[in-house]
Amino acid sequence: MYSLPKLERFEQNVASKFNIYNSIFITLPYDEINNTGVLLPLFSDVCQQGYKNNQSPDEIFENFTTKYLENASEKEKIDLMFRFIQYVERQVVLFDAIEDAAFNIVNNMEGSSSLRSMKERAEQRFKKEELIAFLNEFKVRTVLTAHPTQFYPGSVLGIITDLTEAIKINDLNAIKELLAQLGKTPFIKKEKPTPFDEAVSLIWYLENVFYHTVGEMMQYIQKNIFKKKSVLQNDILNLGFWPGGDRDGNPFVTTEITLKVADRLRTAILKCYYLDIRKLKRKLTFSGVEEVISVIENKLYRSVFYSEGTVFISKEELLTELNKVKDLLIDKHQSLYLNEIDDLLNKVKVFGYHFATLDIRQNSKIHQAVFQDIISKNPALFSVNYNELDEAAKIEILSTVTANLNEDDFSEIGTKSTLGSIRAIKTIQEKNGELGCNRYIISNNESALNVMEALSLFRLTNWKNPPVDIVPLFESVDDLEKADTVMEQLYTNPTYKEHLEKRGNQQTIMLGFSDGTKDGGYLMANWGIYKAKTAISAMSRKYNIKVVFFDGRGGPPARGGGKTHQFYASLGPEIENKQIQLTIQGQTISSNFGTLDSCRYNLENLLSAGANNQVFHHEENHLTEKEKEVMQKLSEISYQKYIDFKKHPKFVPYLENMSTLNYYAKTNIGSRPSKRKQSAQLNLDDLRAIPFVGSWSQLKQNVPGFFGVGTALKYFEENGNWEDVQNLYKNSLFFKTLLENSMMALSKSFFPLTAYMQKDPEYGAFWTIIHTEYLETKRLLLKISGFTELMENYPDGKASVAMREKIVLPLLTIQQYALLKIKALKESDNPDENQIAVYEKIVTRSLFGNINASRNSA
Repeated sequence: MYSLPKLERFEQNVASKFNIYNSIFITLPYDEINNTGVLLPLFSDVCQQGYKNNQSPDEIFENFTTKYLENASEKEKIDLMFRFIQYVERQVVLFDAIEDAAFNIVNNMEGSSSLRSMKERAEQRFKKEELIAFLNEFKVRTVLTAHPTQFYPGSVLGIITDLTEAIKINDLNAIKELLAQLGKTPFIKKEKPTPFDEAVSLIWYLENVFYHTVGEMMQYIQKNIFKKKSVLQNDILNLGFWPGGDRDGNPFVTTEITLKVADRLRTAILKCYYLDIRKLKRKLTFSGVEEVISVIENKLYRSVFYSEGTVFISKEELLTELNKVKDLLIDKHQSLYLNEIDDLLNKVKVFGYHFATLDIRQNSKIHQAVFQDIISKNPALFSVNYNELDEAAKIEILSTVTANLNEDDFSEIGTKSTLGSIRAIKTIQEKNGELGCNRYIISNNESALNVMEALSLFRLTNWKNPPVDIVPLFESVDDLEKADTVMEQLYTNPTYKEHLEKRGNQQTIMLGFSDGTKDGGYLMANWGIYKAKTAISAMSRKYNIKVVFFDGRGGPPARGGGKTHQFYASLGPEIENKQIQLTIQGQTISSNFGTLDSCRYNLENLLSAGANNQVFHHEENHLTEKEKEVMQKLSEISYQKYIDFKKHPKFVPYLENMSTLNYYAKTNIGSRPSKRKQSAQLNLDDLRAIPFVGSWSQLKQNVPGFFGVGTALKYFEENGNWEDVQNLYKNSLFFKTLLENSMMALSKSFFPLTAYMQKDPEYGAFWTIIHTEYLETKRLLLKISGFTELMENYPDGKASVAMREKIVLPLLTIQQYALLKIKALKESDNPDENQIAVYEKIVTRSLFGNINASRNSA
């Protein structure tokens, strides 16, 4: 029997089920829910028809209440809006759970990007040995970050998990009970979470998803690809962790928090080992084996539940004892349950006692302030005129300076916390092993001096040869342009060269999509990163340095998201790609890695992307000189269009006064402030990428994902060079992926929602600029792709986006209605502050459902 096309599988297993289970809400025993459940579909229809008729959100809502509510008071209207918001929030949860439950049905788990397919292709093309060599050195590292794009509290995430399982087996009673529980569970966090709270939330995914998925994948590779010919020595799949270690702009991440998170990670992985050993003990009841397992179980139990930081069995001892069990099973017990022991051994080799590597991150500007403080307190350590020296002279001094500074000797919080983080790294390595914490990331890295400042901090705290990687993060367009020159300065510096030799001549470099897009626009950010990787790869090869690129990616295309695995598969031989490292966050964690099926599918996609480049060598990944020239011209035109747009006098006021930007900080979804500096006036440079991108998403304008693309393509169309971009799209998977991800941003845009703004005397012309670029970009993306509709080649993805957008349309209408009310109230002669506060609460509440529904919108 042939399987149905992907779109039909989606319609049957997601769309139809949602319509069925959604009707259960109406039967739940809540006050007024029946009335809400009846009115919401009517309101949804009124919204759809209203926007077709060019009505504004306030006209749509007022017409609805006039038609369906009898002489409704202001209070009754407000109550209805809050009920609609609550209802839509729960509809989104239901849709998420249904989509998660159908993941392995809608998606082909054994498709072209799976481990199985990779193995079979290698066998068919006689590349088995090449595949084994690839797997012995390639790595994928997914780094979980606490960036605030996940609006579900932990209690709701638990319901989604249980609901997903109930939907998989069509357990109607359980589904009804869980929907009832969902109806009574608050979505609002009254207080902002601490960095430790964020860490605990993400450790749930480590324990319940990544632990099992990574173990199974490693086991599959060992059994089916390596078999008995050779032993897999490489820990192919690594995990990274930022909550508790990411200090950039987060004053709440302290040394104590960092150490507490590291302890929690160690306890979590030991608990996972303990639970596995408990299961094994029921099976390994053989003479000589049972005794060894019992000793392991007892020591792990004490380490987890009675340790107070003490570990009663080391990683080395655990591996030794498990190997002893393995030998006994082979020699005396016919290898019974050998697979289970191998599975646990693989997990211990990958996760160690650290579970996920905790990265420390700090901004270069903070380091500069720290050094000023250190210099003022310890002038004898530096040249008397250090601050007047040029960069080369400063680097020379930093290359040799040593001291034994203590954080307690300083009163400045920045200095204390920075020096404290160095101490924390050493403590974590002693407890969790080197992989517990061995990377120091410098955000906003602009120069070689920034890197040398970070390295010298270790020697200034009497740590002469730290087993720590210093990782510069290049973000802005200008910093990306000169990144290779910065790295050459470091590679030729004797002190840094010596440090790299001790680190195996491997240099990790982080490249930030989010701030790059905010700085230079969609095309320039992506092309700038591509060029930077190419130039850094060439420079690193020149000095025999193995460079590893770590991508700071968010959920939407504007932040490096979208079809991530396709981006990696598109990188050609000019770019080093022995490893894939990327950040995952917020909804990207829950939507792409939140279940065993989705986690396996997406990890295998990333692994397959590396194999495509190194084993199967896709020719379309190589850009010719002509194609590079076209790409450069496109980026330059797009960049200029975006820069002119950002310089528009209404750019910042539009975000402040017409979007939900000012409401992000009130949602209490993350511990980190929405701005780097808490000044009263909005400065675009201080604004974080998440609220920036998220605010455009709430407007359904998604500017960072497309602005400038249409103008750039139009230049080639008008100058008779359309064939050049058409050939680039046809021949380059990199360019094709860029444009397809931009199509996703356009698909999630809906300009009728804000069309009323074109009549606004202050912002009408500005709105028209955005809308015009949207229309041009859409027209030309359809022209270059040959599609009649956006995302035509991803019909199931298109259908999912359409359903989600339909679910949240009433919520978005309410949001805009409330914003209009706030504007009118503030402009009135006697503003009613109580009414303003109520409508502001409506706006804040409306953020949740829209972000959750989009899954990758911030």
